[in-house]
Amino acid sequence: MPNSMTGFATAEAVSTPFLLNWEIRSVNHRFLDLSFRVPEELRQLEPDLRTAAAAVLSRGKIDCTLKISLAAGTPARADVDTQAIAQLKALQARLCAEFPAAQALSIAEVLRWPGVVREPEQRIASLAEPAQTSFAAAVEALHRAREREGSRIAEFLAQRCTSLGGLVSTLRPLLAGAQERHRQKLRDRLTRLDVQGQPERLEQELALIAQRMDVTEEIDRIESHVAEIRDVLERTEPIGRRLDFLVQELNREANTFASKTQEEELTRLAVEFKVLIEQMREQVQNLE
Repeated sequence: MPNSMTGFATAEAVSTPFLLNWEIRSVNHRFLDLSFRVPEELRQLEPDLRTAAAAVLSRGKIDCTLKISLAAGTPARADVDTQAIAQLKALQARLCAEFPAAQALSIAEVLRWPGVVREPEQRIASLAEPAQTSFAAAVEALHRAREREGSRIAEFLAQRCTSLGGLVSTLRPLLAGAQERHRQKLRDRLTRLDVQGQPERLEQELALIAQRMDVTEEIDRIESHVAEIRDVLERTEPIGRRLDFLVQELNREANTFASKTQEEELTRLAVEFKVLIEQMREQVQNLE
């Protein structure tokens, strides 16, 4: 069954004292377009993350966001850089030797000194492994979500194929006498206009007109394309591009059929063809 290109998934992991949360959103795109928003400390993971995503997903614009926060119930502890304190203490001793009347730094001033306090976020670089593991889980969740949406779309397309088949079944009996009805209509019109002509030449012209109005080939091709769409829907590989091509061909045949037909009932059926095909086109754009 086909996969959709649209979806959303999340995955969480706890690495004390941190909570990692991945959010992945996927929308339509001609190719696989991955973008990442992760803390700078983990930016070096991006090549591996791209490889992991490409192993599962083949198309779509994928936005991947990693949010890191303190896990629930974790006190917001900060560490003190002892090396920075030692450097600050040595600096203070030298300055006090030059300025004996200077006051010593207070505890508050020491803590505000750049580099003395290390916030927990500065240890984010140690989260590489849980970040990769949780990302793989998020990608797999996205894949399952896209599978579910793809199945829904496949069912929708199969229903439209059934409807198109029903229109073809309705249409074929009408086509059987369409040419002769049109020929007779033209003869009646010429009679009302009191136009005289050579019977042989008139029949030749009527035959040419009837040939230009013949839509048998278009209907045969529509039926063939519908059968192929049904077959493609059963495949397991990405089929979005193939289906897009087939629906374009369906639309082309329906347009030709609509341009040739002259009878009211046939015109109505041509409109129904185009409505169904447009519905299919909109859904096919979402398939991988």
